[in-house]
Amino acid sequence: MNVYAQSSVKPDIPTIIQQAKDAWVSLDGDALAKLFTPDGELIVPGYRWQGQAQIREAVSSIAQQSQDIKIDIARIIICGEQAVIEWRYQETEKATRHRKITDDAIVVDFRDGQISRWREYFDTKTPSSIQ
Repeated sequence: MNVYAQSSVKPDIPTIIQQAKDAWVSLDGDALAKLFTPDGELIVPGYRWQGQAQIREAVSSIAQQSQDIKIDIARIIICGEQAVIEWRYQETEKATRHRKITDDAIVVDFRDGQISRWREYFDTKTPSSIQ
């Protein structure tokens, strides 16, 4: 279920978020990197990549280790040039075939119709009611 809370939403922000989700699901580093500004940042706990080339390489590295990505969006809150996304990210580790489930909150800043900063906050421990 997608829940949108909005205040003067630019129509392209929900589209960009969907495109980012699709790029993660397909582990398409080129598609994800193109959504970012040239100096855009992708930050996850313990890692920070800046610029489209580093973001592309990060996704490529994940693709070497993971497969069968599934993402379920629980909610999106948009205000001006910012969005907060809550989603459940699932992947299978190629080496072990272990299925990992991560609840994730993401804060995204936009500039000129592109992502300037994507910051993720993971929770891999707490059981979630999102199915």
